[in-house]
Amino acid sequence: MAGLYRRSEPTLGWTGPRQRYSYLEVKRAKESPDRWRTGFPDYTVHTRGRWFDPYNQNVLKGDYPLIGNRTFLVVTGTSETMIEGRNLPTPSNIPARRPGEFGVFGRPGQRAFVQQFGLSINVFNGDTAFEPPLWQVRFTPVFNVDNTLGLEEVGNTVPDVRQGVERSRHAVGIQELFAEIRLGVLSPYFDFVSLRLGRQPFLSDFRGFIFKDDNFGLRIFGNLGSNRSQFNLVLFDMVEHETNSELLRSGAHDRSQCVFIANCFRQDAFDLPGYTAEISFHRNIDRPSFKYDENGVLVRPDPVGLFKVHRVEADYLGWLGDGHIGPVNVSHSFYQVFGRDSHNPVAARAVNINAQQASLEASVDHDWLRYKASLFFASGDASPNDKTARGFDAIIDSSNFAGGEFSFWGRQSPRLQGVNLKQRDSLIPDLRSSKLEGQSNFVNPGLRLWNVGVDAEVTPKLKLLVNLSGLSFDHTEPLELFLFQTPIPRGIGLDFSLGAQYRPALNQNIVWNAGVAGLAPGPGFTAIYETDRTLYQAFTELRLQF
Repeated sequence: MAGLYRRSEPTLGWTGPRQRYSYLEVKRAKESPDRWRTGFPDYTVHTRGRWFDPYNQNVLKGDYPLIGNRTFLVVTGTSETMIEGRNLPTPSNIPARRPGEFGVFGRPGQRAFVQQFGLSINVFNGDTAFEPPLWQVRFTPVFNVDNTLGLEEVGNTVPDVRQGVERSRHAVGIQELFAEIRLGVLSPYFDFVSLRLGRQPFLSDFRGFIFKDDNFGLRIFGNLGSNRSQFNLVLFDMVEHETNSELLRSGAHDRSQCVFIANCFRQDAFDLPGYTAEISFHRNIDRPSFKYDENGVLVRPDPVGLFKVHRVEADYLGWLGDGHIGPVNVSHSFYQVFGRDSHNPVAARAVNINAQQASLEASVDHDWLRYKASLFFASGDASPNDKTARGFDAIIDSSNFAGGEFSFWGRQSPRLQGVNLKQRDSLIPDLRSSKLEGQSNFVNPGLRLWNVGVDAEVTPKLKLLVNLSGLSFDHTEPLELFLFQTPIPRGIGLDFSLGAQYRPALNQNIVWNAGVAGLAPGPGFTAIYETDRTLYQAFTELRLQF
């Protein structure tokens, strides 16, 4: 019996001697544990808290008031560490690192290391267990203490080839600095409306397809109908980001860009319990400006074609949904964008904007597995020389779709003739210099994507994500014009990835992400980058939070 059941914990009461039970199987008897006498670990009801203990009562975590009976303080510290290795087409430039190399693209090896720390100080007033805060003030500085990139070709970390193949930077950014006040209560169910002014984060839709950023803005938000409807009205006067860390610049660095967003969410929409619908409007006004980034690279206007400063105005109308319909989980989106670009760098003329984006993901849960299938479409421009730009582009997207950051296509940003074929954490091949510092480009090849995948909750602490995606351009005419190369096939390739997320404490205090992924190039990617070798990435990220 001792080999089958070890008494590691005492029982709560006096039980007397442990009993032994058995039941007969064919030709032998097996012992069964005494479930009446299963032990319990020691447990103290009243645990003493300490200043460094975030789990028990602590004035630094808002468990006791800081001033009076209704003003509280929450301090949050974070550490984020990222290590990444990847193979990515890298321009060799004219002064190649190794004599005798004459190809447009050189050796593809790249490595990156990022370490940053954040401190968030939030002071708020109100009984927030039952109602939104009456007011709050938040201050969040972030310290990017090490941002290192190593390549195998010169002239890519910075334009000056004498600086070698490695770049190391550090930066400090103020990501949040805002004040918020509740303007009023709209119903007995604490439907409310509040106002927030300052640097603040904002995500405009479920999957980050159009806008996700921390920036300076004025936001009016609240809810209606017993919290079944939520709304946002946001106006951002955009501030420049630091090039390498992507943190907000600490001073008053105007981006010459305004973004207005209005959206409304409705829970249990169309009498479908568990389904949330969203309608949204985005307006992006990106005024003419000229800028070199911190590495000495021209990012506005894009250094392609007949480039000169230009104004982009774009209006996005969107309908989205997320939730479940019966046993099927669904997430969908459709965007239509209209507007005008006073001088598109690829078309080399003024253009009117008319482009579309659509996506659909359906999944079914079976025990600890979730089986997924998804489609994504961003329209491309079949006639890049005419007066209508039909390639879809976002404002500042961060797409969590088809594998997200774990997929090769979603995570990487291959360079192409002074711009990026696509941006990091984006799906759209927009031929844009930079997602944060460049301007939207609506003369681009667009994208068609299909994806199948499985999310596996292996244990409550460990989650695995497996994805396979097929990628192709919608129209390659913008690439043929841009590269003076024809024909370029549509096929980009197959993207396959395996990701893992581990939370050893079953909360967000320790989160470890890791992933490996590859891209088997198709004929279109091979024609552009002159390689048919499989590209790969491997990364690990550790986030610690107090």
